[in-house]
Amino acid sequence: MAYPGYGGYGGPMQGMQLQGMPMQGGPMGGPPQAGYPQNGGGYPGTFAAPPQQPVNDPMWGYFTTIAGQDGEIDAEELQRCLTQTGISGTYTPFSLETCRIMIAMLDRDMTGKLGFIEFKELFAALSSWKQNFMMFDQDRSGTVEPHEMTQSISAMGYRISPQALNAVIKRYSKAGRIYFDDYVACAVKLRALTESFRRRDQMQQGAVNFQYDDFILCTMSI
Repeated sequence: MAYPGYGGYGGPMQGMQLQGMPMQGGPMGGPPQAGYPQNGGGYPGTFAAPPQQPVNDPMWGYFTTIAGQDGEIDAEELQRCLTQTGISGTYTPFSLETCRIMIAMLDRDMTGKLGFIEFKELFAALSSWKQNFMMFDQDRSGTVEPHEMTQSISAMGYRISPQALNAVIKRYSKAGRIYFDDYVACAVKLRALTESFRRRDQMQQGAVNFQYDDFILCTMSI
């Protein structure tokens, strides 16, 4: 059983840069591909190992201006960062709840914060999500409509039922439109829940049995 929406999505894409953030070098990510990833299940866009000298990385200086004295970025610091960049198309505060779930997506050491490598991964994912969002925000309103959201989810590679799509759109829309921070929250949840399901579906049959506590852990931790 293939899991759409998993593969190359989340890597940096050429030409997309968050305002005020340095552009990363290296190979550009491709379009999403159906099926399991070939790297053993890591998040797309994952950096294999920390750079030996992060001080020479153009992202390092930006990271240190955001991070607290502990050298990591919490949800409130990430919210201020994304609000100041204007990535959502406005300078209204970026959703704190979306910041929390983005951190949860990448927080492998369970500190509730992002280290430098995790921050770089998040920046790469945000770049791709922003480009995908702009593809479907054809009127440049800073929002996408339900039918555009449906097309976007399909473009990510997910194949879910109309009933599930309708539930997703109702969950993340405001007055019939989806704003960028809610769009990101949706993309994070789809990716994280797909990964949790994929890890448990060892036979790749598209069905798993969950213990109640395991189900709560999967759904409530993101």
